[in-house]
Amino acid sequence: MRIQAAMDALSAQGIHSVLAQFVDLHGVAKGKLVPLAQLPEWVATGAGFAGPSIWGTGLGRLGPRSEYYGRVQVDSLRPLPFMPGVAHAVCDGFAGGQALDTCSRQLLKAQLQRLKQRGWTLWIGIEPEFFLLKPSGDGGWQPADEEDRLDKPSYDLKAIYRNRDFLDDMRQNLMALGFELQQIDHEDACGQYEINYRFDEALAAADRFILFKMTAHAVAQRHGMVFSCMPKPLARAPGSGLHFHLSITDAQGRAVFTDRTDPLLLSPDGYRFVAGLLHHADGLSALCAPTVNSYKRLASSDSASGTTWSPVWKSFGDNNRTCVVRTVDGRLEWRLPDPSCNVYAAIAATLAAGLNGIDQGLACPLACTVDLYEQQATGKALPARLPRDLQAAVQALAADQALVSAVGEAFCAEFIRLKQREWDDYHQTITAWEMQRYADAF
Repeated sequence: MRIQAAMDALSAQGIHSVLAQFVDLHGVAKGKLVPLAQLPEWVATGAGFAGPSIWGTGLGRLGPRSEYYGRVQVDSLRPLPFMPGVAHAVCDGFAGGQALDTCSRQLLKAQLQRLKQRGWTLWIGIEPEFFLLKPSGDGGWQPADEEDRLDKPSYDLKAIYRNRDFLDDMRQNLMALGFELQQIDHEDACGQYEINYRFDEALAAADRFILFKMTAHAVAQRHGMVFSCMPKPLARAPGSGLHFHLSITDAQGRAVFTDRTDPLLLSPDGYRFVAGLLHHADGLSALCAPTVNSYKRLASSDSASGTTWSPVWKSFGDNNRTCVVRTVDGRLEWRLPDPSCNVYAAIAATLAAGLNGIDQGLACPLACTVDLYEQQATGKALPARLPRDLQAAVQALAADQALVSAVGEAFCAEFIRLKQREWDDYHQTITAWEMQRYADAF
């Protein structure tokens, strides 16, 4: 009856097709259009896809487990304002009639089930930063707005006015999709923006971020621009983060991380969760900052524009943006992720690491009360830093068996294999920097 009611409601709105959407291992949205009239099949069995054609499924080319089935989640159905006649639907991955252990959404659901057994709920506010780009004509990329070139462009209202058509188009589409918008601003780099919307329960927040990206890609294309989640597309400019604001409530709705009598407003479980994040930070880097380019963002270098906020060091502090964990009013801001991550896997791994800190009773270091960039500039001692490149991060994940086991062995094995190949491909590429520096130097 629930499925029929959904079909009737969508049909009355002129919907004829469903975009059955999932994400691959890289967190990229994939899917196909299927007829609304066959929705019961898409819910019960799923829309079928060739498993080996999708990054990271680990499925073979024959047999009952060669087919990937994306089962539509009925509650996620909603009309897409930028695709008239089409409704969007989030899918869970199945193969051979079983939940697929390399599906990142299933991965997150398994972690959330661990929380449910404690009577806890994870809430996340996701802050998407992104660039609006266009080809530069020399094989590279540049900000789509050629007038966006201030030395310190943060909160530039002139740029917002010049790009008002894109921003208002985004506003209208996101509101039609049920987003509760909070703010839109120009960020620290030329061509960089941030759109904030209300926090949600963890699984819904992850689904919503994928829908945000799909919307932004479509709207940017309509305005002749490219929406980019590349962490650092411009040298000597700040990169894009995807900060997670984390809080957990218990069965009575009380904040698990919060203690109003504590100087930092953190409870013992809050401190232990932070300790888990810092303890597993090297392995988490691979899943939260999963590209070669991610580590151009995670560098303690000066920038030509804006202010450097990059969370390079494994530390935490009260309202301290130079730390990888920032405490804010009894909640945690996890500053490591960037928008190139698979958001389901990144949240699942973050939760697994924090819960390990709680379950193992890990001790939290002292809070950082200094600007770590000033510490570096004056040659003072610094906390241990995060991995400097993708290979070090992937190796750290492979070595962190407690994290791999908690997140999911099958998914992590596929992830490590593909990311090692990505690193190898990068090292076999001759860059323009190398040619400029070495071609006639010797």
